[in-house]
Amino acid sequence: MSSVTRAGNARPLRGEGSRRSLWAGFLFGLGAVAFIDEAVLHRLPHRRPFHDGSASGIGLVSDGLFHAFGWFAAVLGLVMVADAARRRCLDKRFLGAGALLGAGGFQYYNGIASPDRPWYAIAVLLLAAGCWPLLSARRRGGAE
Repeated sequence: MSSVTRAGNARPLRGEGSRRSLWAGFLFGLGAVAFIDEAVLHRLPHRRPFHDGSASGIGLVSDGLFHAFGWFAAVLGLVMVADAARRRCLDKRFLGAGALLGAGGFQYYNGIASPDRPWYAIAVLLLAAGCWPLLSARRRGGAE
């Protein structure tokens, strides 16, 4: 990714670090919660319900692909964090907000896949907590 910078300055233009941090956090939050869902809620207690009514073989393949995507998202998010830190444009507020939004997005999706009211409640809380720093930054006049 190329970076547009001010003349003679190694820091990216206003807002670029916030966007990078937000996306990095989103991907990491999504991947981290996907891992927690898989390991803690399914693998350790040895339960794997398939709600789509498909055969268990197809369900295992689709579930494996889904969680492989979660790991890919987490690793890509960490690579983006390292890149933003190297460029000295990592915004920790937006990183945290993105992580909460990613986690909340996963929880919301997970609630659709297996309808469960507590999942939706957790998703709404995570999404609201992720929006809070974004709204407060907007009121202050932008990021950076």
